[in-house]
Amino acid sequence: MNLGMILYIIIIGLLFVNVMWVGRRMIHFIRSQVRRKVVIPMCSLQELDPIFYPGEFGLTPATEVHFISKGNMVILGTVKDLEAWVLSVLAKKAKRIFEFGTCTGRTTYLLARNSPADASVTTMTLPPADKDKYAAEQGDDAVAMRHALAESVHTKFFYSGTMVEPKIKQLFMDSKHFDETLYVDSCDLIFVDGSHAYSYVKSDTLKALRMLKPGGVLLWHDYHLAPGVTEGVYRALNELFKQYSLKHVSGTSFVTYRKPA
Repeated sequence: MNLGMILYIIIIGLLFVNVMWVGRRMIHFIRSQVRRKVVIPMCSLQELDPIFYPGEFGLTPATEVHFISKGNMVILGTVKDLEAWVLSVLAKKAKRIFEFGTCTGRTTYLLARNSPADASVTTMTLPPADKDKYAAEQGDDAVAMRHALAESVHTKFFYSGTMVEPKIKQLFMDSKHFDETLYVDSCDLIFVDGSHAYSYVKSDTLKALRMLKPGGVLLWHDYHLAPGVTEGVYRALNELFKQYSLKHVSGTSFVTYRKPA
């Protein structure tokens, strides 16, 4: 092989590497722009619920809650501290609460701890022994499925053995098999944070909408576009927005809907 051919191969190789680098940068740029696109309009905490209206010195004692921060720990399947606080505040006025997606039970604990003494919290998770019953459908992302199964490993939870455990009803089942008939028009607060696969978000949402009582609040977690992870949430809620008055709560990944009274 002569020198000219060697130089030619080197130049072609460098061009290929450069094109690949530019291509990756373009893909990253496009994805970052898509992530910024928020279809559902924002609302403030005050618009979410009047309890968040500040007084002369900021947020009032009405928003004081029992709270355990994550600190600087990374805990699988948990919400941000701000989001956990918002849920805790809303729980103070909720007598019947339902949660799709228990995971570690930290959020379940906060909902039960801050709800009225006579409140009940029902939460649902896929039991570890039934992972093979996860009902993925065509169009669901495999990454979302892996995340859901990775979070369905617990039979003992953060709330287990605590003072609030008697307020909590733990359901072990695939949410697609859940019959919501007994909960129709009865829930004050519903939190949807189960599998983020598109078909599951759709299924959980349809059931939650039936379960929500007039004046009740429904919250979905993880409204942002992370390909494969939360894409199903983003897609399902953008579609639902065409039919329902949804709002994206500022500073959070929550989308909310309040059922007309």
